[in-house]
Amino acid sequence: MARFKKTLSNWLNTRHIFIIQNEENFSEKATYKFTYAKIVFFGFLIFLVVLALSFYLVNTALAQWFDPRFAEQETRKELVNMTLSLDSLEQELDSRDAFISSLKKVLEGDVTDDQISEEREVEAVPVSELAKAAKIDSAFKAEFETGGDFLFMNDLSTEGIRDLYFFSPIKGYNITAKFDPAIKHYGIDIVSNKDEPVKAIADGTVILSSWTQNDGYVIAVQHRENLISVYKHNSTLTKTLGDFITAGDIIAIIGNTGEVTSGPHLHFELWYDGVAVNPEEFISF
Repeated sequence: MARFKKTLSNWLNTRHIFIIQNEENFSEKATYKFTYAKIVFFGFLIFLVVLALSFYLVNTALAQWFDPRFAEQETRKELVNMTLSLDSLEQELDSRDAFISSLKKVLEGDVTDDQISEEREVEAVPVSELAKAAKIDSAFKAEFETGGDFLFMNDLSTEGIRDLYFFSPIKGYNITAKFDPAIKHYGIDIVSNKDEPVKAIADGTVILSSWTQNDGYVIAVQHRENLISVYKHNSTLTKTLGDFITAGDIIAIIGNTGEVTSGPHLHFELWYDGVAVNPEEFISF
């Protein structure tokens, strides 16, 4: 056994010379000194590198070909992401539906004092981003119904909508009543030609398309930047709840419907973050 080990050791450590010669004149081109021990060492090192590289590729770039679990794992990840997206969309839709329902009740005058009291109590509760929108809507509904001073705030920041371009809702105008929160007139009255089309001031979604006793045929559009435009006393409406519209689309025809009207005209309102603002400050009529 000892003799075998000695022979193996001699074989591994015996120095050899590898010479490369020219075939024609036998001149030396290159000379390499080596032992079998070095060959075995570097061979084993190369084997480890190749093995590690193969293992890395099989578990990363080549996993979809070599790992039978890869497709299942990717499918599960997609299902999880889709579930999260659906939950988020469901919450957003529920919030939008609640907002639309609340605004519709306000514009139709279907809000009770008990509801207003409950809404004010909710305002004191800490809320998330979605609940924060509901809080603004509750304040908007309550103050809209009661006509409080909250609807007109001198320190309201309107920078978010001052850079936006709005279409005039109607042409050939004559403003007969200005925006005046002091007398609870939260919009402007515009007189125009008979059967003049009423147009959307910007892109948005119809959140109210109905008839109310006081304001007749009313249509309201939700725009970006928490902006809502309201068009009252129309003779007819051309869009329905949930319709997506673009700026300049005809959404109604000027009229004289409702009890709170003194003649054919359009009562036009702008609400920003739940606060009534003067339309003349943002639209060139």
